[in-house]
Amino acid sequence: MPSTKTDLQVVRVEDAWGRELALAVMRAIYRDEKNWIQNDEKLVSQADLTDDRASWFVVCLDNQPVGVLRVLYEVPLDLYKAYGFKLLAKGIDLERFLRENRIAEIGRFAVLPEHRRNLLVVVGLMRAAVADTVERGWTHYITDIFEGEQHSPHGFHTRVMGFQEVATHDVGELNCPNRRVTMVLDLAHAYQRMRKGNNWIFRCLTEDWSPELHQRLGGAHEDPVLVAA
Repeated sequence: MPSTKTDLQVVRVEDAWGRELALAVMRAIYRDEKNWIQNDEKLVSQADLTDDRASWFVVCLDNQPVGVLRVLYEVPLDLYKAYGFKLLAKGIDLERFLRENRIAEIGRFAVLPEHRRNLLVVVGLMRAAVADTVERGWTHYITDIFEGEQHSPHGFHTRVMGFQEVATHDVGELNCPNRRVTMVLDLAHAYQRMRKGNNWIFRCLTEDWSPELHQRLGGAHEDPVLVAA
C-alpha cells in the first residue's frame, strides 16, 4: 500500500547528520545506479550546510531516507551559458529572462526505486522546496532533465507542476550521455493553474501555508512566462 502522509517526514539538511541522510540517497541513485557522480563532496557538498544560497531536503519513511532534493538560490549563469543552449522556441531571450527574474535552480531530485511510484514522497519534497522558495521571494525555478532517461521526472514536472521546456544542450555537470532539456517554472502561474483544479496535490503542496504565502502567489497574471527578444 502507498504510504500515508503521516508516515513521511521531510528534513531540511543543516548538519552532518542531515548530510548523511542525503548522501545515503544520492550514493544509491546518482553514484551506484546512474553513475552520474562518484565523489561524496560533489554529491552533497559540505559547504552547502552553511551556505544560505543552497537548501537541501530529505524525505524519510519510517526514519529511513528515501528521497532528496536541492534548491540553489544563485543560478550559475556562466555555467549554463557554457553548455551551449539550443532554444526550442523563437523569440525567447533566455539570457535576459535569467538575468531579470529571481530564478532558483531545483535539482538533485532522487527517489529510491521502491518509492518512485509513491507520489506522496515526491510531493513532500516539492512542498518543502516551494515553501522555502516562496518565503525567500524567488519567483521561478529552472531545471534540467535528461531526454529519454528511464526515471526522468519529466512527466511530473510538466503535467503536474507545469514546467515549460525552453532549451536543450548536449553537455552538463553530470556524467550522462543523454541530451539535457532545460525547463522553467513560473511559480505564480503554476499556483494559479493548480488552485483552479484544487486537487489533492495542490492542497498537499500548500498545506500549512500562511495567508502571506498565498498572497505572494495570488496575483499571477496571464502574460508570457518568458521574455520575448
